[in-house]
Amino acid sequence: MVADETAAEIDQLGVRAIAPGLVALALALAEAIDGSDAPTSVAVAAAQLRPLMTDLRKLAPAQSKGDALDDLTARRAARRGA
Repeated sequence: MVADETAAEIDQLGVRAIAPGLVALALALAEAIDGSDAPTSVAVAAAQLRPLMTDLRKLAPAQSKGDALDDLTARRAARRGA
């Protein structure tokens, strides 16, 4: 559960090639959270995972997401090309 969501976020961030060691550590901590029944162990792993994910977010390359104007431009280009 936590491991799946962590892996999905890491994939979305696109940081596997940038920081493979940090990614491996984050996934190991997430798996430790999923595999533990002891609340104290979960809390300790979560306390380590949170700042690690913050660091990975900072390392992520900037992603440009299109806005409404980009959508209109793409549709116009498609109409002219068709």
